[in-house]
Amino acid sequence: MEPSDEALILACRRGDAFAWETLSTRYRGLIYNVARRVGLDQEQAADVSQNVFAILVRKLDGIEQPAHIGAWLTTTTRHEAWKLRQRERASGMIVSYDAPEVNALPEESLLPDEQLLRLEEQHKVDMAVAALDERCRKLLTLLFYRPDPAPYAEVAATLRIPEGSIGPLRGRCLRKLRGILNGMEF
Repeated sequence: MEPSDEALILACRRGDAFAWETLSTRYRGLIYNVARRVGLDQEQAADVSQNVFAILVRKLDGIEQPAHIGAWLTTTTRHEAWKLRQRERASGMIVSYDAPEVNALPEESLLPDEQLLRLEEQHKVDMAVAALDERCRKLLTLLFYRPDPAPYAEVAATLRIPEGSIGPLRGRCLRKLRGILNGMEF
């Protein structure tokens, strides 16, 4: 099982390079997506992501709740994105935040805080799915991580099991996933 966020932060404080790599791999997508959801373009989001990790290095010893590093990184990302926008406005740069993927959100779409919460929740689920055994990970990916769920015949062929075994296996895998999620420190 993957180390907890708290264990990673404590290991990072000791200078453990593997812990740094694991932590950055775990959160780089979330940080980048939060920056993009705030309205930054790809280059700006990449810059903010690098800056957030630099801030983490500087403030690592002062983080009071290492188990909640995901929330800390999300908040820091939002602040850094806001500061980037403020600096651009102050310097007189005309910045267009008319990226189609940002403005294509329908009116009934989630509010920004709800979007960020959903991103954080999806990140947690992704981490938990990654912690599953290969068979469960494949099954849940085929059933839930595709725009159109795979037909049972395809799932059965991929996993080399009878079609009638898919439902019970799905139930066991979802229970395992729930157990992992319940055991994760958020």
